[in-house]
Amino acid sequence: MGDMHDDRDRCVRAVQSKDARFDGWFFTAVVTTGIYCRPSCPGVPPKPENMRFYPTAAAAQQAGFRACKRCRPDASPASPRWNERADLVARAMRLIADGVVDRDGVSGLAARLGYSTRQIERQLMAELGAGPLALARAQRAQTARILIETTGLPMSDVAHAAGFGSVRAFNDTVREVFALAPSELRKRAARGHPATTPGALSLRLPFRAPLCPDNLFGHLAATAVPGVEEWRGGAYRRTLRLPRGHGVAALRPEHDHIGCVLTLTDLRDLSTAIARCRQLLDLDADPVAVDDLLRRDPVLAPLVNKDPGRRVPRTVDADEFAVRAVLGQQVSTAAARTHAGRLAAVYGQAVTDTGGGLTRLFPDAATLAGLDPDGLALPRARRDALVSLVAALAAGDVDLGAGNDWECARARLARLAGIGPWTVETIAMRALGDPDAFVPGDLGVRLAARELGLPSTPGALSRHSAAWRPWRAYAVQHLWATGDHPINRLPDEEQRKAGRPAGRSVR
Repeated sequence: MGDMHDDRDRCVRAVQSKDARFDGWFFTAVVTTGIYCRPSCPGVPPKPENMRFYPTAAAAQQAGFRACKRCRPDASPASPRWNERADLVARAMRLIADGVVDRDGVSGLAARLGYSTRQIERQLMAELGAGPLALARAQRAQTARILIETTGLPMSDVAHAAGFGSVRAFNDTVREVFALAPSELRKRAARGHPATTPGALSLRLPFRAPLCPDNLFGHLAATAVPGVEEWRGGAYRRTLRLPRGHGVAALRPEHDHIGCVLTLTDLRDLSTAIARCRQLLDLDADPVAVDDLLRRDPVLAPLVNKDPGRRVPRTVDADEFAVRAVLGQQVSTAAARTHAGRLAAVYGQAVTDTGGGLTRLFPDAATLAGLDPDGLALPRARRDALVSLVAALAAGDVDLGAGNDWECARARLARLAGIGPWTVETIAMRALGDPDAFVPGDLGVRLAARELGLPSTPGALSRHSAAWRPWRAYAVQHLWATGDHPINRLPDEEQRKAGRPAGRSVR
């Protein structure tokens, strides 16, 4: 969709038809009221001559507009552009979402990206109408709103947790962005459904419809590392390693949102935890664009029509996923889980989970770099691959973090001993988030291709897949889903199939 906010006629049509597909692609400001909205705002559409369009909520705020109280534009899904692109602006946006500016300032953002602060500010202003500080401030305002509305924390604690330098800056920003004082926001929300579990934050994660939860939650549950992840009571739960502490996330598919309950040891990690949960479930994807393109292939069309809105199950921790991808080379899902569970049990930090059965954080690369390779019950080649990977991650020779360059990360991974194209592309798909990552040599992909009458040799399938670009990672999900494997079904459906009592329905 390119720079949608520059296509005025298209934006006006989207607003007039209240098209939710465009939420997060652009924001509509109304000069007569001084507010900005998402395209799908249920209010009466303003006259076209009174509309102004901005690419981000931050740009609309910087231009002096306040968030609409009715449609809450600050809480819409983020633009899919940052998922689809690998250029400087996209990498900067991923890092800002992960909280880098709040933790390390604009200079820290620039250092991660290898550019000067001036270059980054100029590029973000040119494309987004807001610099890194304004973008981070808009995110702080949204974090503050969540804490105000879902907790009973004193406002001074909310200000600190949301990343504001002072209570005054917090008060001024909340008033300016939402046109309400923090206490008034809390009063309005009290009519809703505040969190009931002490210490837990309960929120709704929006997405663009449609969303197919089957393979998304099925994959995460079927590959869950014991102690680190679990499926319990209709929700996928896992531990999170965060910049200032750790936490537990419980994610439940609902009709029009993902229910999310977060328990954090440091509330300043809230916006980072939300960003990582959104990334895990691929919630900022544009399923209509993906499905429309894949439907053009007559072989894929029936698969897409049967289950529109498939997402790519991703990760909350790219280094963790890379380690697990190496452990999973040429073995079953169950064997990979067992190996990963052993690593977590021996090297993972112990955590307390009052809401379930989680016991460990998955160990980080620095910890794993100190392990004794002879203690690993793995074949020699895979053991060597794991040792070289964790050493490279710990030394910073391979960067899989939020602001990484996809092609550079691929090249550096490929240079490591024992890491071949399957592992590199699996990491690119699920850890880096490249929507075009493709695994033509994967056994499940080849079996599906043969079954569907597609070319089944890796070279021929790669050539055929050119028509699926830039969404080949989503095509892989459809191909995998043709097989009869637990990764393709919600765990409660798995239990019903096996004749065991199911948990709460998530449909």
